[in-house]
Amino acid sequence: MNAGSSSHKACLYDFPDPNPLWQGLVDWTKEPGMAVVTTKTALGKKEIKMTSTDRAGVLTAFLATIWQGEGAVLQGPEAVTIVGHRVVHGGEVYKQPVLIDRQVKDTIRQMIKFAPVHNPANLGGIELVEEVLPQVPQVAVFDTAFHSQMPAKARVYPIPYRYFEEGVYRYGFHGISHSYVAQQGAQILGEDLGNLKLITCHLGNGCSITAVRGGISINTTMGFTPLAGLMMGTRSGDVDPGILIYLLRQGMSVDDLDRLLNRESGLLGVSGVSSDLRSVLGAEGNERAEIAYEIFIHRLRQGIGSMMADLGGVDGLIFTAGIGENSAKVRADVCKNWEFFGIKIDPDRNLARPCPPDISTPDSKVRVLVIPTQEDWAIAQACYELIKVS
Repeated sequence: MNAGSSSHKACLYDFPDPNPLWQGLVDWTKEPGMAVVTTKTALGKKEIKMTSTDRAGVLTAFLATIWQGEGAVLQGPEAVTIVGHRVVHGGEVYKQPVLIDRQVKDTIRQMIKFAPVHNPANLGGIELVEEVLPQVPQVAVFDTAFHSQMPAKARVYPIPYRYFEEGVYRYGFHGISHSYVAQQGAQILGEDLGNLKLITCHLGNGCSITAVRGGISINTTMGFTPLAGLMMGTRSGDVDPGILIYLLRQGMSVDDLDRLLNRESGLLGVSGVSSDLRSVLGAEGNERAEIAYEIFIHRLRQGIGSMMADLGGVDGLIFTAGIGENSAKVRADVCKNWEFFGIKIDPDRNLARPCPPDISTPDSKVRVLVIPTQEDWAIAQACYELIKVS
């Protein structure tokens, strides 16, 4: 289960098969006042629309398609063994997947102050499953957990130290994805993850880069919130904090500032065209769209360069998520003229469809990999590991 503020994704696995028996999406943004429910099984894809006033009712009907109707893949809800949830923020408390109980829910609720958009939706998904599948154990897998071993120099902000003691520090996000593709990268390279220096680039509507040494995150671009770091679809990424002080002094409210930085900035804010990179690239002759793309690439290259410096070299550069997996142009532009770093990509391999996992040239000292992220499968694996030990 992957609950968001505007969508809800889910997959059903019959472990250890990584191919889902059933997968679904509820999207509340496609049509005003409607929830568009899409499900997919071996029999095909199905889409239905429901009025979205009763959010819990929509999600209950959504899950029921697993065992009811033409596309049912289970005899009944009792066939579900365990449910795993992506939870964005686990704070300092949770650094590993954990079976959910009242205390875990209370902690997720406490972390809402740090993740006001995501954690309420995650908690809502957990409580929904408690109603629909009351006897089934649930697991929380935290997006912040992978970054919990970052050294103090990467975690602590240069503000009065008392704020660090109050929980204001770099948490990092997209951890499930970064961890998964790092493990997959080691397999592709035929090396022990513990011996590798990797840079993982999760590029979608939200974007982040992580430096992974020996399987551990040592630095990442997102920070105290997912707003920090790279330019994203609607998020600004890093900006001079003095700008924020200036806007507040000009009379902007905190809520207006929140909306500006999280929903009206990034590719959308600069281009004026869209938060979707494909639309930005398609707006030929639009100067603002061109500038937006140039900023996007510029900040990506800056981020990767800083991670190389932290790692003291790099064995593999990994691209993943919607943009990372599908935009050959982004990959080519990011890696352009980086031969002095030992990075060379093969143009034909980069453009190939489907894209091969290794797009670097034979003489490239750094392997450049394209790896589809599978956060849902990573959550399923975490559930299985907990079942084995419990």
